[in-house]
Amino acid sequence: MTQVETQAASHGGAAAWIFRILVVAGAAFMLYSWFTPWWGADIAVLPGKDDLVMRPWGIEVKGQVRANANPSMWAMPWYFTYFMWGYLAVCMLMLAASLFVTRRISIGRFSIPVATLLILFVGLSYMFAMAMAYGIGTLRAEAAGSVFVGESTVKHQMSGQKIKMVSELRDGFWFSVYAGAVLTVLGLVRFLFVRSPKA
Repeated sequence: MTQVETQAASHGGAAAWIFRILVVAGAAFMLYSWFTPWWGADIAVLPGKDDLVMRPWGIEVKGQVRANANPSMWAMPWYFTYFMWGYLAVCMLMLAASLFVTRRISIGRFSIPVATLLILFVGLSYMFAMAMAYGIGTLRAEAAGSVFVGESTVKHQMSGQKIKMVSELRDGFWFSVYAGAVLTVLGLVRFLFVRSPKA
């Protein structure tokens, strides 16, 4: 191997490790967004804030709200929490595998690295999850006679009184969108960092 070839191989190895670090950073950003609230709502007559808080695995509800608000605002199927934590585990495993897997698969005339597909799946699916969260939140708010984002009124289950509620998207929602976008971009530009081994 000539000196030029040796330097090229060394650069390629360094670039691959830089890309791995970027993927790990993207995974860490995704985890951070996962544990940061996505949405919150405050009910005017109740003390304190964050009477309802949406996280990826469901909506946390204060006891007073749970007893007096329409369950259609927050209730989720029993399996939802398990499904979402399972989804996170699968995503983290895919990102970990993408750091070292070297296999390629053929799609028609194209040969695509499995690692690229794994990263793209995580990034795109996470952004899709955000869209689903917003859509489901909107539908549930409408079912309860309120709005998902903004100021509305909710009905007290016992008295029938109308109560003011203010809800908004929290930082975690936007962090999650950004994390999904970052991972998607990393999947698309992987070929710039990781070269295919020559036969």
